[in-house]
Amino acid sequence: MTARLDAPSAAPLLAEPAWVDAAWAAALLAVDPQGLGGAVVRAGAGPVRDRWAADLRMLLPASLPLRRMPGHIADDRLLGGLELAATLHSGKPVAQRGLLAESDGGLVAVPMAERLPAATAARLVGALDHGEVGFERDGIGARWDARIGVVAYDEGGDEDSAPPQALTERLAFHLDLRALPLRACGEAAATPADIAHARARLPEVQASDEVIQALCATAVQLGVPALRASLLALKAARAAAALAGRREVAEEDGVLAVKLVLVPRATVMPATEPPPEPETPEPPPPEPPPPPDEAPPADPASGTDDTDAEPPPTQPPMPTEPLEDRLIEAAIAALPEGLLAALQAAQEGRQAGRVGRLVASQKGGRPVGTRRGEPRGGARLNLIETLRAAAPWQTVRRQAAPGPRRIHVHADDMRVNRLQQRTATATLFVVDASGSSALHRLNEAKGAINLLLADCYVRRDQVGVIAFRGTTAEVLLPPTRSLVRAKRSLAALPGGGGTPLAAALEAALRLCGQVLRAGATPVVVLLTDGRANVSRNGDRGRERAEEDALLMARQVRAARLTTLVVDTSQRPAPQARRLATEMGATYRALPQAGSAALSAAVKALPRAAP
Repeated sequence: MTARLDAPSAAPLLAEPAWVDAAWAAALLAVDPQGLGGAVVRAGAGPVRDRWAADLRMLLPASLPLRRMPGHIADDRLLGGLELAATLHSGKPVAQRGLLAESDGGLVAVPMAERLPAATAARLVGALDHGEVGFERDGIGARWDARIGVVAYDEGGDEDSAPPQALTERLAFHLDLRALPLRACGEAAATPADIAHARARLPEVQASDEVIQALCATAVQLGVPALRASLLALKAARAAAALAGRREVAEEDGVLAVKLVLVPRATVMPATEPPPEPETPEPPPPEPPPPPDEAPPADPASGTDDTDAEPPPTQPPMPTEPLEDRLIEAAIAALPEGLLAALQAAQEGRQAGRVGRLVASQKGGRPVGTRRGEPRGGARLNLIETLRAAAPWQTVRRQAAPGPRRIHVHADDMRVNRLQQRTATATLFVVDASGSSALHRLNEAKGAINLLLADCYVRRDQVGVIAFRGTTAEVLLPPTRSLVRAKRSLAALPGGGGTPLAAALEAALRLCGQVLRAGATPVVVLLTDGRANVSRNGDRGRERAEEDALLMARQVRAARLTTLVVDTSQRPAPQARRLATEMGATYRALPQAGSAALSAAVKALPRAAP
């Protein structure tokens, strides 16, 4: 059973610790939504998330809005813009508040935050930082207060991308409700009356310098050096003190803030023992004091004894443990088992996979705004934006061209949609089939590529295979989505001969050029030991071959391609590492690694740059 901390009219929370933390986060967020920024709630749509959202709505004062933001909201609806109906009726520009201004003082709920466009996330970040929004467009400008908090619902799995970091780092609480069953949900951490009293008391709550220093030191010990996290922890501690009816932040308030704000951001395990003090030479023993003179005998008539004249020595007071150490101990106790390993695995998982770059399109894709132009060549007319552009000029145009027309639209008012879509990704495997690699690693490379082919097929990526051996490099498989053709080309790949590394890189550059011209994004995966012994023109000679290979590697780097060099030698070779450096590629040395390890290394490639 977990009891609430000194909150008035508190009922005990009979729930699992994860729900208790989530309930406390909802209560503190209701006390100070703007100061705490909001919360990231990792949970799919379901009864547990709905229960948490209902508790948050219940705790918020009725006067504070809690608005839901659509995922693909337009800027004019988010920030504000021209009110079309009023403008057309009056013939002059009329401004209209957006969703962020309408949510002033409250919270904005963002479903599917892992798919939030970067531009929309930037608008939310601007509102969180400045507390206001506005626009200047179509001959009119306006600004409104937008002091908001954000509740970002992360509904993605481990393999999906996370919400934008610029947004999540400004939100105090990071909650994970995925593993909670509905029966584990308990009561709310406070009542609406408690929240009302805490909101009124919050401006009077003070934090001592000791508390502030302890929170900052705890953040550093947990590997959270960002100052914003420490500020959020301080605000959470002040909100907890206000909720408990205190005018000053106490130790239990700091413990709660560390548990809710800093622990979910932890990247290292804090040290449990202080660093050893430097050794100092022991001082020489003091000289024995001279023997004391013989004391006179005590007077029995006086009833006193000189030996009792001095009081016995008192014990020195026990030193109290610093607040910083107590907060660190509380953080260690709050760290779930395997949390740091899970965070690292989740980060690597979110980096796995690749996506193509964003490019402009006229025929399909996601709308990202409008531009001036006529609906030609597949471009689609945006009627609403066209009317918005024409609305401010109606009074002038009616006077210049009187007639039965109610709305005058000119060619300059035409607005067409701007569309953007991601290009396909073509993963090009450049496989070293020479004698030095074929002896030990060719079978492992084939197995890894077979595993990766299945991943590429699921993502509908294109796959190409280039093999080099002897004196030439050969394109065994041009970029294709056919899984059967790719596996057949690998099965027929022989091994043996020289290592024409320069020819392989040249062939990869040519194939990447074809992929780019076709509108896709190439990713090059080079599996080699880096020991080139055949030059670009086919002559044998290790020195000339290595010079040609490094020259081609610099050309690959100049092309700004996403590349990975997998060192397939039995021991990490300096040649492969130098080749990766010249290519600007990610380097992986995988001695004694099987196909599964090679597959994991390739899937961990960073996203392709636009």
